[in-house]
Amino acid sequence: MASKPSIPKGTRDFSPAEVAKRQYIIQTIKSNFEKFGFQPIETPSFENSETLMGKYGEEGDRLIFKILNSGDYLAKANAAHLDTKDSTKLTSSISEKALRYDLTVPFARYVVQHQNEIEFPFKRYQIQPVWRADRPQKGRFREFFQCDADVVGSKSLWQEIELVQLYDTVFTQLGLNGVNIKINNRKILSGIAEVIGASDKLIDFTVALDKLDKIGEDGVKDEMIAKGITEDAITKVQPLFNFTGSISEKIEKLELLLISSDEGLKGVEELRFICENVSKLGLATANLDLDVTLARGLNYYTGAIFEVSAPEGVAMGSIGGGGRYDDLTGIFGLKNMSGVGISFGLDRIYLVVEELNLFPETVTAASKALFINYGDGEAFYAMQAIKQLRAAGIKVELYPENVKVAKQFQHADKRNIPFAVIVGETEIASNSYSLKNLVTGEQILVDLESLKAALL
Repeated sequence: MASKPSIPKGTRDFSPAEVAKRQYIIQTIKSNFEKFGFQPIETPSFENSETLMGKYGEEGDRLIFKILNSGDYLAKANAAHLDTKDSTKLTSSISEKALRYDLTVPFARYVVQHQNEIEFPFKRYQIQPVWRADRPQKGRFREFFQCDADVVGSKSLWQEIELVQLYDTVFTQLGLNGVNIKINNRKILSGIAEVIGASDKLIDFTVALDKLDKIGEDGVKDEMIAKGITEDAITKVQPLFNFTGSISEKIEKLELLLISSDEGLKGVEELRFICENVSKLGLATANLDLDVTLARGLNYYTGAIFEVSAPEGVAMGSIGGGGRYDDLTGIFGLKNMSGVGISFGLDRIYLVVEELNLFPETVTAASKALFINYGDGEAFYAMQAIKQLRAAGIKVELYPENVKVAKQFQHADKRNIPFAVIVGETEIASNSYSLKNLVTGEQILVDLESLKAALL
């Protein structure tokens, strides 16, 4: 007996209703990307390993899915590494390609490769799946979609202001009122590391600080000490663990803390410009807040950092994030190409919208009417009407087989189709249609125009 088929952990099948809901979110995001002037591109699902490796830090490299070389992939394997079972060193000789980990690094590669064809500043959006060899859990999958919008070729902070507005617009349209957009700046984190004498431990410092909401103050301090950051330095950074007040008050506190760091003060000024202008322009439903512990582990951010969390009361990780990367394309040889971008976490947004019951009923609506099949002659008469109804944008269908009428009505019921259209000899003779409401049981005789009006 054949074993029951399965799918890999961290991946999912999607039912018609789930796909419809996902497409609703994607369409909402896509329409606003285009409204804000972003243009679509697509990149391959896999890249050369050298394109991806080393761009996400040590932890990110471990989570990249490697693809074995075609054919006898062991033929070119390093014999010494094979004998010692050194998988880390062996990988480069048996795997030259990898599934993309995100959309940002492939985008940087795209910009460098097509720089002579692109009009800068270049505003692109990309909605495609990515893969990470992560431990699956609620809201975290090994295969998932990212929805990214980036601008390259401009250092203007007005781009950051627009991206905050873009977040606000999308989440407001999805009904997710009250999302929290947290903002920080990597220059501020660099300045703090400089002020406390831990500039050589910047990455360790920021990665630990970023975990404050997960492992608490004591956990962060323990991790910093384990990474070689002195207790004296940690004492100096103590104010950050209870950093309260309005955005303007927090900016004033940071200005005092970073008075001796030019880099840190530059970050403060950038934050002030962004936050003040966002405040003046106003947001529809989102909340903007300065979170000085926000670091995001990715190494390529150099300026503003964003992270979006669900409205209060919904237990979910971030549903969006991004930031400015002043020299991401530099890793591929194109210097001085500043960029900034954000991402929407489709799968987590789906879970939040579902939990809050915010999907419109029309999203998963089935066909509006099922035409009952009484035989080939009646089916042809029905198909003539179906063709016109579909041309008018109405979702209708014909039951394909001439089977018992009861079975056809059961099919409509299971599909949640609200109307049945009956076309027998009587209807054909009078050039009409019997329209039956499957919820109320009411049945009326109508002509084609009345049928069209009833189903619109």
